[in-house]
Amino acid sequence: MNRLRIVLPAAGGGTRTHVLAERSPVHDLTAGAPVTRTAYAAAHVVADPLADPQGLDWDATLAFRRHLWSLGLGVADAMDTAQRGGGLDWPAARELIARSGAEARTVGGALVCGAMTDQLDPGQLALGHRWTLNDLADAYVEQAGWIRQSGGTPVIMGSRQLAATARDADDYREVYGAVLRQVDGPVLLHWLGEAFDPAMRTYWGDADLDRAAETMLGIIAEHADRITGIKISLLDAAREVALRRRFPPGVSMLTGDDFHYTELIRGDEHGHSGALLGVFDAIAAPARAALARLDAGDEAGYTALLEPTVPLARHLFAAPTSAYKTGVVFLAWLNGHQDHFHMVGGAQTFRSVPHLSTLFALADRAGALADPPLAVRRMRSFLAVAGFES
Repeated sequence: MNRLRIVLPAAGGGTRTHVLAERSPVHDLTAGAPVTRTAYAAAHVVADPLADPQGLDWDATLAFRRHLWSLGLGVADAMDTAQRGGGLDWPAARELIARSGAEARTVGGALVCGAMTDQLDPGQLALGHRWTLNDLADAYVEQAGWIRQSGGTPVIMGSRQLAATARDADDYREVYGAVLRQVDGPVLLHWLGEAFDPAMRTYWGDADLDRAAETMLGIIAEHADRITGIKISLLDAAREVALRRRFPPGVSMLTGDDFHYTELIRGDEHGHSGALLGVFDAIAAPARAALARLDAGDEAGYTALLEPTVPLARHLFAAPTSAYKTGVVFLAWLNGHQDHFHMVGGAQTFRSVPHLSTLFALADRAGALADPPLAVRRMRSFLAVAGFES
């Protein structure tokens, strides 16, 4: 293609000229679902900027899920990337799960969805309210049942209400045991680290990750017949590898590590991780192409395609990590998956103009811009609105 240039604002002031990369098409996206790895992209939602009260653009939200399924990736829905607990409440998540389930059945797409306890008034957390352990277990079971009814597999996610209520590891064992004895069919678990949500600092009953891990592993061992896998989001590759080597047969690791996913998915002689990643929303095409190379036994080709996405991921998830969704939606807009850059709860303001400018350049180097001329036009319009003439 012809070279494209754009002038971008630099962090700390000044400008820099970015020349978009020239590359041959590398993304063969006709291979269907990955064969040797399980891979889910945690999908964002598209806000309706003209709705009052605030709502979702269902057509664009579901179209993006169809895009992910068309690449052969599974969809992880109603989780953190969809702003669950950060603007997406349970009534909206409930409708999202039902709509995504209907779409998944239509296209034969794989779907997992987050089960939480957020139908218990989240506003009460700030008032120091505590729930009974039975309340928490019942809330999980209600949401897991809705997910199963809608055609998805539940992901039993970390609960802020449980984190605020539990006194020790025994309380986690009691709640998870009650949930796992009642769910209809296998589920995934999720360990979300403090970097993503400070409320999770003492999850599993201890701020010490070694002791917390022993509690989690004990729950998995006791209920392995109900657990198909767990997503770990600790941004600690060595700990993830050590944990997956201790899982009982039939329980898989799905990495949620948006910094070290290349090496964790590639694996070693003892095994590998699957993927349930927010960054796969932003890099779906190069990620799927890389997984196709891995399926073919071409580890070098896999690394060559996926490794250039890591600087983009590290920038997306830079502190504060909880703001990563802003960059994910920005890239979706640049790539034409939605016609505006607005987010639930005004989260489009959570990152600076220089941050998003660097994100644009890194996305180009990662091969994550589907239509570079469109991306350049939209980037220039964004900068103009921000008062920067490129």
